[in-house]
Amino acid sequence: MSVGTLLRTEALSSILDLRNVTAALSQGSLLQSPLFPVLLSISTYFCLIGLYTALDLLAPTWPCINRHRLHPDKPITWPNVWTTLLLTIYNHLFYIFPAAVAQWLWRPPIPLPREAPTLCNFLLGIFGCTVVFDFQYYIWHLLHHRVPWLYRTFHAMHHQYNQPFSLVTQYLSGWELFSVGLWATIDPILLQCHCLTTWGFMVFNVYVSTEDHCGYDFPWSMHRLVPFGLWGGAPKHDTHHQKPSTNFAPFFSHWDWLAGTLIGPSPSSLSAYTGV
Repeated sequence: MSVGTLLRTEALSSILDLRNVTAALSQGSLLQSPLFPVLLSISTYFCLIGLYTALDLLAPTWPCINRHRLHPDKPITWPNVWTTLLLTIYNHLFYIFPAAVAQWLWRPPIPLPREAPTLCNFLLGIFGCTVVFDFQYYIWHLLHHRVPWLYRTFHAMHHQYNQPFSLVTQYLSGWELFSVGLWATIDPILLQCHCLTTWGFMVFNVYVSTEDHCGYDFPWSMHRLVPFGLWGGAPKHDTHHQKPSTNFAPFFSHWDWLAGTLIGPSPSSLSAYTGV
């Protein structure tokens, strides 16, 4: 091999190694950035609502989809989609984006642990965060229904739709969006979760929140997978939008059961819920 060829080979090898190192640093920098959890939550949410919205628009002509809807005789229309989507985009631009930028500027990069959590710790961490979040939101939600000023000022917007669909998940006032986002952010910190557990909880939280509002009762829905009626799910949250004095908890059913505010699906969605 000539000297020139050897030098070119070494130079090419150095460039490839530098690219690999740069890519690794870039990936690590992204994971350490305070923006990463925000980007993860937002991308998860828009992927889910994109999927559910596609199902909503196909349902009127696809009986295999429509039969799983809680209100198969009341299709989701394009005006419904545009109204809720515009508010969602507005909230992200004027509330989430400034908060994310502020966090990016003020919060130092997050150190990445050398080891991942065990599967048991990962699952227990997500479960713990979900239980704490469920209690926090139950109290917040109950107060915003029992105090007329709180309801009129902050929460009434969310109840403009008495038959929710996925885009209603974040059809919220800025205060409600901030409150929910704050708890989802601080609960893993309070429970001292591993960063991987934190990210897992954020994805799970977005998923079950969207499922609660999706308006579908699929065989794989959470309320069908969790035994003994411990999980509320879309049918019970749909009932809450029709009977706002019931079913305040976002996920589990035990707080509503203890407080006497638990109620089953409304008659209008009972046939879809039971599959008859």
